Amino acid sequence: MSNKESAPEPPVRTIDRFLTFASLGTIVISVVCFFVILIASATGVSAEQFGEGAWPIVSWVPMIGLPVGFLMMLTLIVMTMIRKGRAARQS
Repeated sequence: MSNKESAPEPPVRTIDRFLTFASLGTIVISVVCFFVILIASATGVSAEQFGEGAWPIVSWVPMIGLPVGFLMMLTLIVMTMIRKGRAARQS
């Protein structure tokens, strides 16, 4: 074991919380829409029906939401690494 004391944890900022919950929410909604499309396809919804009503929105959510959620999560990881690196240098 090391005798070196660990650096104190820097406080969590509001932007970190926002990115955490926004990326999680976006990814969860995208996965739910993906499974809705799979279930609808398995139950016999025709291709013409997928072009009407709310189906175009439901089909676009995973295509846009998953990459956006991934980018938000990646941004959060980079910001956290930078914040912890600065805190370690200051102590």
